[in-house]
Amino acid sequence: MAKFELKLPKMGESVAEATITNWLKNVGDSISADEAVLEIATDKVDSEVPSEVSGVLTEVLFQVNDVVKVGQTIAIIETEGGSVAAAPVAETVAAPVADSSVSEQAQQLAKTVEVAVATAAPADFKASDKFFSPLVKNIAAAEGVSVAELETIAGSGKDGRVTKDDILNYVKNRGNQSAAAPQAAAPVSTLAPKTTTPIATPVSVNGGDEIVEMDRMRKLISGYMVASVQTSAHVQSFIEVDVTNIVKWRDRVKNAFEKREGEKLTFTPIFMEAVAKALKDFPGMNISVDGEFIIKRKNINLGMAAALPNGNLIVPVIKNADQLNLVGMAKAVNDLGNRAKAGKLKPDDTQGGTYTVTNVGTFGSVFGTPIINQPQVGILALGAIRKVPAVIETPEGDFIGIRQKMFLSHSYDHRVVDGALGGSFVKRVAEYLEAFDVNREY
Repeated sequence: MAKFELKLPKMGESVAEATITNWLKNVGDSISADEAVLEIATDKVDSEVPSEVSGVLTEVLFQVNDVVKVGQTIAIIETEGGSVAAAPVAETVAAPVADSSVSEQAQQLAKTVEVAVATAAPADFKASDKFFSPLVKNIAAAEGVSVAELETIAGSGKDGRVTKDDILNYVKNRGNQSAAAPQAAAPVSTLAPKTTTPIATPVSVNGGDEIVEMDRMRKLISGYMVASVQTSAHVQSFIEVDVTNIVKWRDRVKNAFEKREGEKLTFTPIFMEAVAKALKDFPGMNISVDGEFIIKRKNINLGMAAALPNGNLIVPVIKNADQLNLVGMAKAVNDLGNRAKAGKLKPDDTQGGTYTVTNVGTFGSVFGTPIINQPQVGILALGAIRKVPAVIETPEGDFIGIRQKMFLSHSYDHRVVDGALGGSFVKRVAEYLEAFDVNREY
C-alpha cells in the first residue's frame, strides 16, 4: 500500500491560505480520483478540494475552522501500489532545516512543536471567535499559553492573525517578565479554564419570530463593512448624467451584438469603460492606503459588486480593465457575473481590485452611498436610468424634452482624497458618458 499526501492546492497568485469549512469524507471512507474530499473558504470564495488519486482516507490532519497554508498536507490517502513514504506531519508546519546554521528561533520552534505533539493537552479553541493555525495552537499548548492569553496577542499576520513569530516573541517576553513567578509556567492542564460569556441567542418575544444565524459569508461581509466605516472617513459626491445617447445606441445595436459576439450587451460594460478611462485621467483615485503610506497602483483592476442568489454580496475583479475594448469588457462582465451567480468563481477572481463599481440601479435605487471596499479609496454607485423632463438648450432657444438620466454616487476616503479630486473624477466619468458617440462601432 502507498500513502498519498493530499495538499492544499494553489488557488491564485494572492491567495496564501484557506479555512477548512467542511469535511466531505471521513476517515475510512473510499475516495475516487477527482472526488471532492473537503470544502474550503478564502476571504470570499468557497471551493472544494478534490483528490488526485483513488484510495481510502486514513488520516485527517486539520479540523473544521483550521487555517491551512497553500502546500500544506491536509490529509493522508492510502492507495494501491508500491510503498511510498509519507512526508512527516512536522514538515507541513515548519520549513525543513537546510544546514547547521539555522537560527535559534527555528530550533526553539522545532523543539516546541515536538513537545506539543507528544505531551501537551489540547486547549479548547472552539470557544474562541478567532482563528489560530495548528502550529500556533501547538506552540501555545507546549508553552502553557491559555486561549485567553492567546487572544490578547496582537497578530502581525493577515487580518490581525497570530503568526508563529508573534507567539514565540510573546512566550519569550512572558518568560522574562515572569522569572520571579514560577507558578506562571504551570502546565496547561492546571490552568483555570477560560471563562467567557457565551453569545446569547435572541429570544422571540411573541414566539412567532424566526431567528436565523448569519452564514459564514454574511459574517465576513458584516465585519468588512464595519471595519471600512471605522477605517475610512467616508464622503460622497453626486452628479446627474444624461445617458440618452447611450440608451439609444444600445437599443439599436444590442441584437446585432449578441448575434455576432454571443454575448448580451448590458449597460454595465459601457459604464465600466468610462470609469477605466477616468481612472487613467485621475490616477489619484487608483490608489490604496497602508497605514500612513499611499500605494499608487500600476494596473487598473475594476471590482464589480454582484448580488448572489442567497442575498450575499461578492466583488469579482476585471483585471487591466483599461486595456479592454467594449467587446472585451462585455465578455469580462458577463463571465464574472455568470460565474458569481453559479458559485464558480476562483479565489483569484476576487483579488487585486483597485477601484469598485456597484450598480444599485439594478434594484430600482436612484442613488446610494456605498461603503468603500478596503484598502481602496473610492467606490462608484450607478443609479437607475429614468425618463425625466429636462431643459434642452439649442441655438433656437431652450425647450423641455424627455431625456434618459441617472445619478452617479461617488464615495471616497477623505483621509487621502479631497473634494476636488473626488468631485473631478466623478464629473469626468459623467463627461465620458454624455459624450458617447452614437455612431461608434462596438
